[in-house]
Amino acid sequence: MPDLYPPIEPDTSGMLDVGDGHRVYWETCGNPAGKPALVLHGGPGSGCTVNARRYFDPSAYRIVLFDQRGSGRSTPHASTPGVDLSTNTTAHLIADIEQLRRHLGIERWLVLGGSWGSTLALVYAQQYPERITEMVLFSIATTTASEIEWITRGVGAFFPEAWSRFQAGVPDGDRNGSLVEAYHRLLVHPDPVVHEKAARDWCDWETAIVARHPGHKPHPRYEDPAFRLGFARLVTHYWRHRAWLEDGALVRDAHHLAGIPGILIHGRLDLGGPLVTPWTLQQNWPGSELIVVGGAGHDARDPGMTEGIVAATDRFA
Repeated sequence: MPDLYPPIEPDTSGMLDVGDGHRVYWETCGNPAGKPALVLHGGPGSGCTVNARRYFDPSAYRIVLFDQRGSGRSTPHASTPGVDLSTNTTAHLIADIEQLRRHLGIERWLVLGGSWGSTLALVYAQQYPERITEMVLFSIATTTASEIEWITRGVGAFFPEAWSRFQAGVPDGDRNGSLVEAYHRLLVHPDPVVHEKAARDWCDWETAIVARHPGHKPHPRYEDPAFRLGFARLVTHYWRHRAWLEDGALVRDAHHLAGIPGILIHGRLDLGGPLVTPWTLQQNWPGSELIVVGGAGHDARDPGMTEGIVAATDRFA
Protein backbone atom coordinates (compact mmCIF):
# COMPACT_ATOMS: atom_id res chain seq x y z
CA MET A 1 0.00 0.00 0.00
CA PRO A 2 1.87 3.11 -1.18
CA ASP A 3 2.06 6.64 0.19
CA LEU A 4 1.13 5.85 3.77
CA TYR A 5 2.97 7.50 6.62
CA PRO A 6 5.55 5.24 8.32
CA PRO A 7 4.32 2.61 10.80
CA ILE A 8 3.75 3.87 14.35
CA GLU A 9 2.79 2.29 17.64
CA PRO A 10 0.17 3.53 20.13
CA ASP A 11 1.33 5.80 22.92
CA THR A 12 -1.72 4.96 25.05
CA SER A 13 -4.37 2.24 24.91
CA GLY A 14 -6.99 0.70 27.13
CA MET A 15 -10.29 -1.11 27.54
CA LEU A 16 -13.29 1.16 28.10
CA ASP A 17 -16.28 -0.30 29.96
CA VAL A 18 -19.23 0.95 27.91
CA GLY A 19 -21.91 -1.04 29.74
CA ASP A 20 -24.05 -4.05 28.79
CA GLY A 21 -21.07 -6.29 29.57
CA HIS A 22 -19.01 -4.76 26.73
CA ARG A 23 -15.43 -3.52 27.01
CA VAL A 24 -14.14 -1.60 24.00
CA TYR A 25 -10.47 -1.52 23.02
CA TRP A 26 -9.08 1.93 22.17
CA GLU A 27 -5.69 3.42 21.35
CA THR A 28 -4.13 6.78 20.56
CA CYS A 29 -0.99 7.49 18.54
CA GLY A 30 0.80 10.35 16.86
CA ASN A 31 1.17 13.75 18.53
CA PRO A 32 -0.59 13.90 21.94
CA ALA A 33 -0.95 17.66 21.43
CA GLY A 34 -1.99 17.33 17.78
CA LYS A 35 -5.36 17.73 16.07
CA PRO A 36 -7.71 14.95 17.26
CA ALA A 37 -8.88 12.50 14.60
CA LEU A 38 -11.15 9.48 15.06
CA VAL A 39 -11.03 6.39 12.83
CA LEU A 40 -14.22 4.35 12.34
CA HIS A 41 -13.50 0.93 10.88
CA GLY A 42 -15.64 -0.97 8.42
CA GLY A 43 -17.55 -4.21 8.54
CA PRO A 44 -19.44 -3.99 10.77
CA GLY A 45 -16.98 -6.13 12.67
CA SER A 46 -13.69 -5.61 10.84
CA GLY A 47 -11.84 -4.07 13.79
CA CYS A 48 -9.25 -1.32 13.47
CA THR A 49 -6.03 -2.06 11.57
CA VAL A 50 -2.45 -0.89 11.97
CA ASN A 51 -2.49 0.74 8.54
CA ALA A 52 -5.38 3.00 9.57
CA ARG A 53 -2.93 4.79 11.87
CA ARG A 54 -0.85 5.62 8.80
CA TYR A 55 -3.47 7.72 7.00
CA PHE A 56 -2.40 10.70 9.13
CA ASP A 57 0.72 12.82 9.59
CA PRO A 58 1.75 11.65 13.07
CA SER A 59 3.39 14.99 13.83
CA ALA A 60 0.13 16.85 13.18
CA TYR A 61 -2.60 14.53 14.48
CA ARG A 62 -3.62 12.81 17.70
CA ILE A 63 -5.06 9.67 16.10
CA VAL A 64 -7.76 7.72 17.95
CA LEU A 65 -8.76 4.20 16.91
CA PHE A 66 -11.11 1.74 18.58
CA ASP A 67 -12.61 -1.66 17.95
CA GLN A 68 -16.41 -1.43 17.78
CA ARG A 69 -18.45 -3.75 19.98
CA GLY A 70 -17.88 -7.43 19.26
CA SER A 71 -14.86 -6.89 16.99
CA GLY A 72 -11.09 -6.82 17.17
CA ARG A 73 -9.82 -6.76 20.75
CA SER A 74 -13.13 -5.64 22.26
CA THR A 75 -14.99 -8.12 24.45
CA PRO A 76 -17.07 -10.19 24.20
CA HIS A 77 -16.08 -10.97 20.62
CA ALA A 78 -18.93 -11.72 18.23
CA SER A 79 -17.43 -15.17 17.59
CA THR A 80 -17.98 -16.15 21.23
CA PRO A 81 -20.31 -19.18 21.58
CA GLY A 82 -23.84 -18.07 22.40
CA VAL A 83 -22.94 -14.36 22.13
CA ASP A 84 -25.85 -11.97 22.67
CA LEU A 85 -25.98 -9.34 19.90
CA SER A 86 -29.00 -7.47 21.27
CA THR A 87 -26.84 -4.73 22.80
CA ASN A 88 -24.78 -4.32 19.62
CA THR A 89 -26.65 -1.75 17.53
CA THR A 90 -25.89 1.50 15.76
CA ALA A 91 -27.25 3.48 18.71
CA HIS A 92 -24.95 1.61 21.08
CA LEU A 93 -21.93 2.36 18.87
CA ILE A 94 -22.79 6.06 18.72
CA ALA A 95 -23.03 6.15 22.52
CA ASP A 96 -19.66 4.37 22.74
CA ILE A 97 -18.06 7.02 20.51
CA GLU A 98 -19.31 9.79 22.75
CA GLN A 99 -18.18 7.96 25.88
CA LEU A 100 -14.72 7.48 24.38
CA ARG A 101 -14.53 11.15 23.39
CA ARG A 102 -15.31 12.23 26.93
CA HIS A 103 -12.90 9.64 28.37
CA LEU A 104 -10.07 11.08 26.27
CA GLY A 105 -10.99 14.69 27.04
CA ILE A 106 -11.52 15.63 23.39
CA GLU A 107 -13.91 18.46 22.53
CA ARG A 108 -14.03 18.11 18.71
CA TRP A 109 -12.34 15.86 16.19
CA LEU A 110 -11.98 15.01 12.53
CA VAL A 111 -13.81 11.78 11.74
CA LEU A 112 -12.54 9.31 9.13
CA GLY A 113 -14.58 6.27 8.10
CA GLY A 114 -14.55 3.73 5.31
CA SER A 115 -17.34 1.44 4.07
CA TRP A 116 -19.54 0.65 7.12
CA GLY A 117 -17.40 3.21 8.95
CA SER A 118 -18.74 5.88 6.59
CA THR A 119 -22.31 4.96 7.55
CA LEU A 120 -21.42 5.19 11.23
CA ALA A 121 -19.60 8.48 10.68
CA LEU A 122 -22.67 9.99 8.96
CA VAL A 123 -24.98 8.85 11.76
CA TYR A 124 -22.62 10.30 14.37
CA ALA A 125 -22.18 13.60 12.51
CA GLN A 126 -25.90 14.08 12.04
CA GLN A 127 -26.49 13.48 15.76
CA TYR A 128 -23.47 15.41 17.06
CA PRO A 129 -22.45 17.96 14.39
CA GLU A 130 -20.93 20.19 17.06
CA ARG A 131 -18.32 17.49 17.76
CA ILE A 132 -17.01 17.32 14.17
CA THR A 133 -14.30 19.51 12.64
CA GLU A 134 -14.12 17.74 9.25
CA MET A 135 -14.94 14.37 7.72
CA VAL A 136 -13.01 12.09 5.39
CA LEU A 137 -15.12 9.21 4.05
CA PHE A 138 -14.10 6.54 1.55
CA SER A 139 -15.72 3.52 -0.12
CA ILE A 140 -18.96 5.08 1.02
CA ALA A 141 -22.06 3.17 2.09
CA THR A 142 -25.27 4.30 3.78
CA THR A 143 -26.66 0.81 4.56
CA THR A 144 -30.03 1.24 2.86
CA ALA A 145 -32.30 -1.65 1.90
CA SER A 146 -31.43 -1.18 -1.77
CA GLU A 147 -27.69 -1.20 -1.07
CA ILE A 148 -28.01 -4.42 0.93
CA GLU A 149 -30.13 -6.06 -1.76
CA TRP A 150 -27.59 -5.01 -4.37
CA ILE A 151 -24.54 -6.29 -2.53
CA THR A 152 -26.14 -9.66 -1.72
CA ARG A 153 -28.01 -10.29 -4.98
CA GLY A 154 -27.87 -7.63 -7.71
CA VAL A 155 -24.11 -7.44 -8.05
CA GLY A 156 -24.12 -11.18 -8.69
CA ALA A 157 -24.72 -10.24 -12.34
CA PHE A 158 -21.03 -9.26 -12.44
CA PHE A 159 -19.83 -12.31 -10.46
CA PRO A 160 -22.13 -15.16 -11.51
CA GLU A 161 -19.80 -17.98 -10.47
CA ALA A 162 -19.11 -16.57 -7.01
CA TRP A 163 -22.76 -15.59 -6.52
CA SER A 164 -23.92 -19.09 -7.44
CA ARG A 165 -21.65 -20.51 -4.73
CA PHE A 166 -22.85 -17.84 -2.27
CA GLN A 167 -26.53 -18.61 -2.92
CA ALA A 168 -25.86 -22.35 -2.68
CA GLY A 169 -24.61 -21.82 0.87
CA VAL A 170 -28.17 -21.53 2.23
CA PRO A 171 -30.96 -24.15 2.20
CA ASP A 172 -32.97 -24.51 -1.01
CA GLY A 173 -36.07 -22.95 0.52
CA ASP A 174 -34.19 -19.77 1.47
CA ARG A 175 -32.52 -19.02 -1.84
CA ASN A 176 -35.26 -16.79 -3.23
CA GLY A 177 -35.71 -14.84 0.01
CA SER A 178 -33.40 -12.67 2.04
CA LEU A 179 -29.92 -14.14 1.87
CA VAL A 180 -28.93 -11.94 4.81
CA GLU A 181 -31.62 -13.53 7.00
CA ALA A 182 -30.77 -17.01 5.79
CA TYR A 183 -27.07 -16.61 6.45
CA HIS A 184 -27.67 -15.02 9.85
CA ARG A 185 -29.66 -18.07 10.94
CA LEU A 186 -26.79 -20.32 9.90
CA LEU A 187 -24.18 -18.10 11.54
CA VAL A 188 -25.86 -18.20 14.95
CA HIS A 189 -26.58 -21.95 14.71
CA PRO A 190 -25.03 -23.72 17.72
CA ASP A 191 -23.38 -26.43 15.60
CA PRO A 192 -19.80 -25.32 14.75
CA VAL A 193 -19.91 -27.26 11.49
CA VAL A 194 -22.91 -25.19 10.37
CA HIS A 195 -21.78 -21.74 11.49
CA GLU A 196 -18.15 -22.16 10.44
CA LYS A 197 -19.14 -23.17 6.91
CA ALA A 198 -21.56 -20.24 6.70
CA ALA A 199 -18.84 -17.85 7.84
CA ARG A 200 -16.45 -19.17 5.19
CA ASP A 201 -19.12 -18.91 2.47
CA TRP A 202 -20.07 -15.37 3.50
CA CYS A 203 -16.47 -14.16 3.61
CA ASP A 204 -15.64 -15.82 0.28
CA TRP A 205 -18.42 -13.74 -1.28
CA GLU A 206 -17.25 -10.53 0.41
CA THR A 207 -13.69 -11.02 -0.84
CA ALA A 208 -14.84 -12.00 -4.37
CA ILE A 209 -16.71 -8.75 -5.02
CA VAL A 210 -13.88 -6.43 -3.93
CA ALA A 211 -11.22 -8.04 -6.15
CA ARG A 212 -10.73 -5.54 -8.97
CA HIS A 213 -7.19 -6.27 -10.12
CA PRO A 214 -5.18 -9.36 -11.15
CA GLY A 215 -3.24 -10.69 -8.20
CA HIS A 216 -5.57 -9.06 -5.64
CA LYS A 217 -5.09 -10.79 -2.29
CA PRO A 218 -7.74 -10.77 0.43
CA HIS A 219 -6.67 -9.34 3.76
CA PRO A 220 -4.96 -12.14 5.73
CA ARG A 221 -7.46 -11.78 8.59
CA TYR A 222 -9.96 -13.74 6.47
CA GLU A 223 -7.88 -16.85 7.17
CA ASP A 224 -8.72 -16.58 10.88
CA PRO A 225 -11.87 -18.63 11.69
CA ALA A 226 -12.72 -16.41 14.69
CA PHE A 227 -12.49 -13.28 12.55
CA ARG A 228 -14.65 -14.82 9.82
CA LEU A 229 -17.37 -15.88 12.25
CA GLY A 230 -17.46 -12.64 14.26
CA PHE A 231 -17.37 -10.51 11.12
CA ALA A 232 -20.10 -12.43 9.29
CA ARG A 233 -22.33 -12.48 12.37
CA LEU A 234 -22.05 -8.73 12.85
CA VAL A 235 -22.51 -7.86 9.18
CA THR A 236 -25.67 -9.95 8.89
CA HIS A 237 -26.92 -8.72 12.29
CA TYR A 238 -26.63 -5.09 11.19
CA TRP A 239 -27.83 -5.65 7.64
CA ARG A 240 -30.93 -7.62 8.63
CA HIS A 241 -31.95 -4.56 10.68
CA ARG A 242 -30.72 -2.11 8.00
CA ALA A 243 -28.55 -0.66 10.77
CA TRP A 244 -31.72 0.48 12.62
CA LEU A 245 -31.85 3.52 10.34
CA GLU A 246 -34.77 5.12 8.53
CA ASP A 247 -34.23 4.07 4.93
CA GLY A 248 -32.54 6.83 2.94
CA ALA A 249 -32.42 9.27 5.85
CA LEU A 250 -28.64 9.70 5.89
CA VAL A 251 -28.61 11.08 2.34
CA ARG A 252 -31.91 12.95 2.71
CA ASP A 253 -30.71 14.73 5.84
CA ALA A 254 -27.15 15.40 4.68
CA HIS A 255 -28.00 19.10 4.36
CA HIS A 256 -27.73 19.20 8.16
CA LEU A 257 -23.96 18.71 7.67
CA ALA A 258 -23.64 22.10 5.98
CA GLY A 259 -20.68 23.82 7.59
CA ILE A 260 -18.76 20.58 8.14
CA PRO A 261 -16.15 20.21 5.39
CA GLY A 262 -16.21 16.70 3.94
CA ILE A 263 -14.10 14.84 1.41
CA LEU A 264 -15.69 11.74 -0.14
CA ILE A 265 -13.33 9.30 -1.88
CA HIS A 266 -14.80 6.48 -3.95
CA GLY A 267 -13.61 4.03 -6.58
CA ARG A 268 -15.21 4.30 -10.00
CA LEU A 269 -15.21 0.47 -10.19
CA ASP A 270 -16.66 -0.18 -6.73
CA LEU A 271 -19.24 -2.69 -7.96
CA GLY A 272 -20.40 -3.68 -4.49
CA GLY A 273 -21.02 -0.04 -3.57
CA PRO A 274 -21.88 1.84 -6.77
CA LEU A 275 -20.77 5.45 -7.16
CA VAL A 276 -24.35 6.71 -7.18
CA THR A 277 -24.44 6.56 -3.36
CA PRO A 278 -21.60 9.02 -2.67
CA TRP A 279 -22.61 11.11 -5.69
CA THR A 280 -26.13 11.57 -4.28
CA LEU A 281 -24.73 12.20 -0.80
CA GLN A 282 -22.45 14.93 -2.13
CA GLN A 283 -25.37 16.58 -3.93
CA ASN A 284 -27.18 16.87 -0.60
CA TRP A 285 -24.21 17.91 1.56
CA PRO A 286 -23.22 21.56 1.06
CA GLY A 287 -19.49 21.98 1.45
CA SER A 288 -18.57 18.40 0.59
CA GLU A 289 -16.32 17.29 -2.26
CA LEU A 290 -16.43 14.00 -4.15
CA ILE A 291 -13.16 12.53 -5.45
CA VAL A 292 -13.66 9.65 -7.89
CA VAL A 293 -10.71 7.29 -8.22
CA GLY A 294 -10.71 5.76 -11.69
CA GLY A 295 -9.77 2.09 -11.77
CA ALA A 296 -10.28 1.54 -8.04
CA GLY A 297 -12.91 -0.63 -6.41
CA HIS A 298 -14.03 -0.90 -2.79
CA ASP A 299 -10.68 -1.88 -1.28
CA ALA A 300 -8.77 1.01 0.27
CA ARG A 301 -5.59 -0.73 -0.94
CA ASP A 302 -6.56 -0.24 -4.61
CA PRO A 303 -4.38 2.16 -6.65
CA GLY A 304 -5.26 5.76 -5.95
CA MET A 305 -7.41 5.16 -2.88
CA THR A 306 -4.68 5.42 -0.24
CA GLU A 307 -3.21 8.47 -1.92
CA GLY A 308 -6.63 10.13 -1.90
CA ILE A 309 -7.23 9.40 1.78
CA VAL A 310 -3.81 10.66 2.86
CA ALA A 311 -4.12 13.77 0.70
CA ALA A 312 -7.46 14.52 2.39
CA THR A 313 -6.09 14.24 5.94
CA ASP A 314 -3.06 16.31 4.91
CA ARG A 315 -5.39 19.01 3.61
CA PHE A 316 -7.16 19.22 6.96
CA ALA A 317 -4.00 19.01 9.09
